[in-house]
Amino acid sequence: MKKLQIISLGCSKNRVDSEHLMKQLSASGYILVPENVGLIEEPVDYILINTCGFIQDAKEESIETIFKAIEAKNLGLAQKIFVFGCLSQRYMETLVEMIPEVDGFFGVSDFETLLSTLGAKYNSELQQQRILTTPSHYAYLKISEGCDRSCSYCAIPMIRGPHRSVPEEEVLAEARNLAQMGVKELIVVAQDTTYYGLDLYRKRTLATLLEKLSLIDGIEWIRLHYSYPAGFPEDVLRLMAENPKICKYIDIPLQHSSDKVLKMMRRSIDGRQTRALIEKMRQMVPGVVLRTTMLVGHPGEGKREFEELLDFVRESRFERLGAFTYSEEEGTFGAQNYKDSVSRKVKQERYERLMELQSEISLEYNRSRIGSKERVIVDSFTDGVYVGRSMSESPEVDGEILIGASGMNELFKGKNPVGRFVTVKILNADEYDLAAVCSV
Repeated sequence: MKKLQIISLGCSKNRVDSEHLMKQLSASGYILVPENVGLIEEPVDYILINTCGFIQDAKEESIETIFKAIEAKNLGLAQKIFVFGCLSQRYMETLVEMIPEVDGFFGVSDFETLLSTLGAKYNSELQQQRILTTPSHYAYLKISEGCDRSCSYCAIPMIRGPHRSVPEEEVLAEARNLAQMGVKELIVVAQDTTYYGLDLYRKRTLATLLEKLSLIDGIEWIRLHYSYPAGFPEDVLRLMAENPKICKYIDIPLQHSSDKVLKMMRRSIDGRQTRALIEKMRQMVPGVVLRTTMLVGHPGEGKREFEELLDFVRESRFERLGAFTYSEEEGTFGAQNYKDSVSRKVKQERYERLMELQSEISLEYNRSRIGSKERVIVDSFTDGVYVGRSMSESPEVDGEILIGASGMNELFKGKNPVGRFVTVKILNADEYDLAAVCSV
C-alpha cells in the first residue's frame, strides 16, 4: 500500500475536485496523508498538486508549491510528483519544458488518465462520493463546471471550458451522501451558480435545486456562493426569504460600479442595474448578508472611476467585501484589447484605500450585533476558545465568532461541541471577529 498526499490550491471548486480524486485513490488502496502535514514531515510515495491559474498571485503560489515538492523529492521524501488542475491545463507545454523534475502534468479533465498513471482505475460507482478535507460538518457542493461569460480579465472559460450543469439527480445524490457522512451545511459553488440549469433544462433552475437540497434529512444550512449579478433569478430571493434552511447570505462578485469600467470588463450589467439589484436583494430578503468582490486597477479605471467605486461601497454597506488588483492574463480579452495602464503602485494604493473603507463598514456591522443572540455552528476548538459561525459567516473567507469555553463546557458536559449548533450572545466585536458566550 503506497502513501500519497494531495495538496489543493486555489478555490473551493478545486477542493471538491481533489476530494473526488481522493475517494477514487482510497478505493484503490492508497494511504492518504493529510494535506496539512508538511511536505518534508512525512515520506510519501507520491505528491499530487491541484493548481490554480486564475491570477498572478495564485500562479506564483502554485509554482512555489511545486518547487517545495521537488525539494522534498530531492531529499528522498517523495518518489514522484504529479501536477494537475488549472495552472497545468493553461501552461502544460511551458511547465513540461521548465520543470522537468515533475513526473507528469495533467489538465482539469484528466482524472482518469491521472488515476491510470497511478495504477488506479476510475470507479463510476464512486462518482458522487468524496473524502472531505473540510471539517466533517460542512462541505462544498459543486453544481456546474465552466463558464459562458466573457469577462475581460478572466481566464476561467479558457481553462475550464463552457458552462456545464451537473444533472440535478447527481447533485442531489452527492448531497445525500454528504448528509449521511454527517455534513450539516452545504456551500453551493460553481463558476456561476445562478446560471445553473440553462444548458440542461433551458431555464435557470437554481431555486428548484436549492429547495430540493433543503429537503434532505440532516442538512440544516445551505449557503450560496459565486453568484453572477446579471440576470440574477428572483425566485432564489423568494426562496431565501421563506425557507429557514437557506442562509440569508449571498456571495455575489460585483467587481465594480462604474459604467465605463463595467462595460470594459464585459460584465453585462451597468452601475444603475447593480444598485437596483442590491436594493431588491435587501428588500426581498430582510437581513440578508451580502459578500462581494471588487477588482481595482482594471484598464479604464481612472481616479474618477475609483472614487465612484468608493462611493458605491459607502452607499451599499456590504457586510463582507474582498478585493484584488488587476493582473493582465494572456489570452483574455483584456490582455488582447487593452493596455494595462494603471501602475502596480497605484493599484496597491487603491486596494488599500478600498479595504480600509470596508474595514470601517465591517466594524460598524459587527458592532451592531453586540447584545444579539445568534445560532452558530461550532467549527473548532483553538487556543482555549470555541470557534463558530452564524448564517452571516462563511468558512475560510469571513470572520469568526469566538465563544468562551466555560459556558460551552457547562452546556455540553464533556461532550464535544464541534459540529453542533448552539445559541450564543454576542459580547464584543472588531472588524473581523466577534466574541460571544454560550446562551441557553
